Amino acid sequence: MVDSLLLILPGVIWGASFLFIAEGLEALGPNGVTFVRIAIGFLTLSMIPAARGRVARSDRAGTAALGVLWLAFPLSMFPFAEQHVSSALTGMLNGATPLFAAAVASILARRMPSRTILVGLAVGFLGAVLIALPGISNGGGSDHQARSVLLIVAALISYGIAVNLARPLQQRNGALPVVWRALGVAVLLTAPFGVPDVLNAHWTPRAAAALLALGAFGTGVANVLTATAAGRMGATAASSTTFLIPVVALALGVGVRHEHVAWLSIVGAAVCLGGAWMIRQARIADERAAMAAQAGAAALGRA
Repeated sequence: MVDSLLLILPGVIWGASFLFIAEGLEALGPNGVTFVRIAIGFLTLSMIPAARGRVARSDRAGTAALGVLWLAFPLSMFPFAEQHVSSALTGMLNGATPLFAAAVASILARRMPSRTILVGLAVGFLGAVLIALPGISNGGGSDHQARSVLLIVAALISYGIAVNLARPLQQRNGALPVVWRALGVAVLLTAPFGVPDVLNAHWTPRAAAALLALGAFGTGVANVLTATAAGRMGATAASSTTFLIPVVALALGVGVRHEHVAWLSIVGAAVCLGGAWMIRQARIADERAAMAAQAGAAALGRA
């Protein structure tokens, strides 16, 4: 029961984040949305003693880079994109994050991925194209929508790089200390652009509640839950939570904000998730093979 909740809750929270962004944009500008969510997330994690653990001096530069690649830059792209595309579409495209992470991992390793991962990448990216296609080919406003989709893609590429950078840093230092320090860097980077938006905001109770939830849960609590899940089940198993994000974003965008989503985009989201699932299964198989090889080597060593 606990493991199931640790997988479900982060996916629900992150899926709802795109709705919260859209609600926050009703009160203040995109830079303000990014700054507020990061600042609240930083304050939320600051209340957890484990987040203030030590990070090795040699890893501080990498942790600061995460503040840019994992937080300040991608989290700035989504509010700008949602000025012209729906929260549902943004959330569905976010389902392509595992694809970019796998592609970047192969580039960094300087080797071709396995056949299964290649097929998963092809299927997943086809799905991402299908998600975006209706929004950028329907006539009026398509230039703004096309640019917004490119902003989302830029954010996903940044995520893909950051995930591969974060993994060894978190293995050496723990997930929460790395995330907390990266959030601190991101607060400093987004403040010069975000504070003016906050000062000029037209606050409403609904927008304020959405941004509070976005920062406290989407940028704070969800990271704690995911770190806990990775510690209990392993990083690959914990990554299953990402499959919920497009589904929740779609349901909330249509159900709460009454957004129109083309059927082709919904089919594309399913195809994209299918590709991500294939990649995940291939990684699980690789991990099991590696564990079996290690066990075999250990048995030979004892013989």
